[in-house]
Amino acid sequence: MKVFVAGATGVLGRRLVPELVARGHEVTGMTRSASKQDLLRGLGARPVVADALDPDAVAQAVASAEPEVIVHQLTALSGDFDMRHIERFFETTNRLRTEGTDHLLAAGRAVGARRFVAQSFAGWPAARSGGPVKGEDAPFDPDPPRQLRGNLAAIRQLEEAVTGANWLEGVVLRYGGFYGPGTTLSADPAAPHTAAVRKRQFPVVGGGDGIWSFVHVEDAAVATAMAVERGEPGIYNVVDDDPAPVREWLPVLASALDAKPPRRAPRWLGRLLAGEAATVMMTEVRGASNEKAKRELGWQPRYPSWRQGFAHGLG
Repeated sequence: MKVFVAGATGVLGRRLVPELVARGHEVTGMTRSASKQDLLRGLGARPVVADALDPDAVAQAVASAEPEVIVHQLTALSGDFDMRHIERFFETTNRLRTEGTDHLLAAGRAVGARRFVAQSFAGWPAARSGGPVKGEDAPFDPDPPRQLRGNLAAIRQLEEAVTGANWLEGVVLRYGGFYGPGTTLSADPAAPHTAAVRKRQFPVVGGGDGIWSFVHVEDAAVATAMAVERGEPGIYNVVDDDPAPVREWLPVLASALDAKPPRRAPRWLGRLLAGEAATVMMTEVRGASNEKAKRELGWQPRYPSWRQGFAHGLG
């Protein structure tokens, strides 16, 4: 099939493109940077350069590829990450989730694309009530922390636009927290989350009751390639088999990174130092179930648990 990947040079895109090529697909990769065209050629894709927030440029790029499937992996997550001002860090990504999604959908409709696969996120957007692990039909958090409201609104808009487009097969993949080479959590000592753990700047807040779901970036790429090829329209959680509380996984991660055990901080201190959003993530969020993706996509993660992944997959 002809597949158009927007965000083809991002952390996931760099693994997705060669996975699609290996499966026999003809891939066009969109990047905003002309300097990355050779990178895309090396991955096996035909490069096109366009700003995802420019509707005319997106329309022209998609028209030149005439894809059957469009994959939306657009984010803008570089720079310093500050949990106290998370809304600033995600400002451009939220525009890509809203305006960028609309531009890609319009361009896809113009060329008759039949399927659209988009990136979303599993975990903190879910309501912080009920059981510790949520399926795809769980409601969103009705009252998220102030710093996360813009993010949740953008995620909601993306998911509704993609699954509500009745002229194509709309698929939303809610990924868990990425780890592995090239991500913010890897063996690279300069990776932001890795550095924070090694400096003991990533404490267990309160009881560390927040449930997190992870997925190795290569497992996420394989699941995405499968979603390009199969699966009913709808939403799928792409996470590993082992959602776990912060108090359980964070010490294991520190050990895998040859770091000292994480510090512990009372909730009031976590809120003072990092803000309410970070505190909620450490103490209240829910994990996600991958049963639907395994059942309907036929996906099995190479690293079924972060336990194996942190030990063997960070590099």
